[in-house]
Amino acid sequence: MIKSYMSKEFTETDISEIIQMALADDVSFEAINLQYGISEDRVKKIMKKNITNNSYRHWRKRVKLFSERRKHYK
Repeated sequence: MIKSYMSKEFTETDISEIIQMALADDVSFEAINLQYGISEDRVKKIMKKNITNNSYRHWRKRVKLFSERRKHYK
């Protein structure tokens, strides 16, 4: 089921699921978009707001390195 969250607030469960998906190396931003209807930028904002600054920096670094190796993933 595809959910549209363009103007709707997320539940804590939704946020937790989005964070888990974003942290998984095998889930692309496109897959998150298909399930939740949100952009890569919105995923980044959710991550920045809901995890520690240090965790966010490490996640972004890992995502950037991973994307250089596999363009169709994050």
